[in-house]
Amino acid sequence: MKWGSKYGANYVNTLYAMIARHITLPFQLTCFTDDPSGINEPIRICELPALELPAGAPERGWNKLSTLQADLGGLTGDVLFLDLDVVIVGNIDELFSYPAEFAIIRDAKLQRRMIGNSSVYRFKVGRYQAVLDKFRQQYAEIQQTFRNEQAYLSHEIHRRGELSFWPETWCPSFKYHCMQAWPWAYFRDAKIPTGAKIIIFHGHPEPHEAIQGITHKWYRPVRPTPWVADHWRA
Repeated sequence: MKWGSKYGANYVNTLYAMIARHITLPFQLTCFTDDPSGINEPIRICELPALELPAGAPERGWNKLSTLQADLGGLTGDVLFLDLDVVIVGNIDELFSYPAEFAIIRDAKLQRRMIGNSSVYRFKVGRYQAVLDKFRQQYAEIQQTFRNEQAYLSHEIHRRGELSFWPETWCPSFKYHCMQAWPWAYFRDAKIPTGAKIIIFHGHPEPHEAIQGITHKWYRPVRPTPWVADHWRA
């Protein structure tokens, strides 16, 4: 899913290439976007689903909730959603066979709460239309209660008794699981954790910043990380 100007078509093309290198199953990548320019074949392009937010409402990733609608560009069955800024480092076949109605990453900062990180989640198309409908009907209240889309999504799926988390090793955070803690991060390189399939990037650094070693916060120094470039490529 790509909207706005934060990510260019190169992110979509790179994601497709990473999937192709790390899957043995037949697959199709569908990109929902408001700007298809530069996106390569054979990526399937669909119009960005309308979320119907009130004018001026903060985005905060709420657009992802539109994936819950029953008519999702003709898709059916189980669908795996991937953020554009993930880096795939291992085989992802098991993400399609993992036994769960709804599977999502457990938020690295909120391990004691039933909150997921929606960088990688799998769901059945149309099964959660009611979650989207509730959001549209009660947006103002939901905005005040939940900080973002993934908190609301996790709450509603958990309330239905269908929230499952991927195995902890599968989708580690670059920031929290690959980088070393301060002050060792100044001297030790980031590593790919054992068992990792998809590295998620949230906030800073982004993949290109990790490659270059661009630091945004003094207490989280980023050393140049060549292995990100080895995997994050078209």
